[in-house]
Amino acid sequence: MANRDTLKKAGLVGLGVTLGVLLSLNFSAVANRDATTTLPIEDLRAFSEVFGRIKSDYVENVTDKKLIREAINGMVNGLDPHSTYLDEDAFRDLQVSTKGEFGGLGIEVGVEDGFVRVIAPIEDTPAYRAGIKAGDLIYKINETYTKGLALTKAVGMMRGEAGSKVTLSVVRKGVDQPLNFTLQREQIKPKSVVHKMVEPGYAFLRVRQFQERTGEEVVKSLQAIAREADLKGLVLDLRGDPGGLLNAAVGVSAAFLPKDALIVYTDGRTPESKMRLTASREYYARGREDYVKAVPANLQDVPMVVLVDGGSASAAEIVAGALQDHKRAYVMGTPTFGKGSVQTIVPLGNSTGIKLTTARYYTPKGRSIQAKGIEPDQIIDDGRESANRVREADLTHHLEGAGKDPEEVKKAREILEEKRKAEAAKGDKTAPRPPRFEFGSNDDFQLTQALNHLKGQPVVAQAKQLSAAK
Repeated sequence: MANRDTLKKAGLVGLGVTLGVLLSLNFSAVANRDATTTLPIEDLRAFSEVFGRIKSDYVENVTDKKLIREAINGMVNGLDPHSTYLDEDAFRDLQVSTKGEFGGLGIEVGVEDGFVRVIAPIEDTPAYRAGIKAGDLIYKINETYTKGLALTKAVGMMRGEAGSKVTLSVVRKGVDQPLNFTLQREQIKPKSVVHKMVEPGYAFLRVRQFQERTGEEVVKSLQAIAREADLKGLVLDLRGDPGGLLNAAVGVSAAFLPKDALIVYTDGRTPESKMRLTASREYYARGREDYVKAVPANLQDVPMVVLVDGGSASAAEIVAGALQDHKRAYVMGTPTFGKGSVQTIVPLGNSTGIKLTTARYYTPKGRSIQAKGIEPDQIIDDGRESANRVREADLTHHLEGAGKDPEEVKKAREILEEKRKAEAAKGDKTAPRPPRFEFGSNDDFQLTQALNHLKGQPVVAQAKQLSAAK
């Protein structure tokens, strides 16, 4: 019972389902609220007839339990990519995953056309090192085909004891033959925050994912950065960050915003789905010390750039949107993933539950993140963003965003769509992608442009322009 209570109090901003990474729950599940409604008698009669015909005529005997659970799976999974039914095993696995105490591969996955689609690999994990890429379609796990397999089942097959191995067979657009990757599971605990001085007076702070202590780690990094004399600018890197804990996203935002500033709000059909989260201790400290108070005073107004890309999702989008709306930072890069929906864990009475989408996230100025993402103040294309990059809006049954796009957002989308068409016309087989590089390195084109912006120097919007100039 203690585990169930802990789960109910947790919050879920994770992107798709994260393997080997903490999942976070947005707010308390409401298990006992009256959910009765008028039942559609005719449809239930059709269900009963199908149920009876399967029981009497199907080639093999099928248990009532299996039929009912498969029906529930279809009902919930058909809503959107992030809602799912949790049977006993999946519910127990979710309890374990919220503690981060399991072996995994380090990839975020979703469902696309009945298959498991890779959203993004996480830095410094088995999947990342092996070369798994965003957009890869996992069609087989060991000897089991994933077509029609519930996402929670696929996740359970890929998760396992650290040191054990699993083989993923994937289809990659532009590659003729299927690819096989044999990966060794690890205890996935990548370092959440890294920082360094990239030039005298200019700091680089990268958040790889939002874990329980990410807020404190960011503040400690800021304290170390503040010791640098004459700090002129800061780059906060959220590229490839799949999200994580909501309270961590609020804490990171609060480190750069005035006390009580609105960071994000949610809106749904029930009273519990309507929240307003501000830069206040109650929303990020969770009973711990108010670590935001330790942010050095000389960093509260230092010029700042936030870097994002198509792999920046969920909690990362909340931070980027809050800093952008409050004009605390200039956002550069490419449009983010667009995972702006809230999932609530609703425990059921038989050690099962459902993960149900119950609300949408909105930035302080009321912009919906869902299926839209955060549009940078300036698009900086380093060539890594493939036309095949999977975003929330590409997922089957994705929840639509709310509200209309402003005119500047429409123009940015038109530019990206033109790029997609041009790249597709060339054909991905003959359009090699730039090699993977370390974020924050000397080869980091987007970081270079962020520094140019902070220095007031000309910014190059596309890497090919720089190559042409040379």
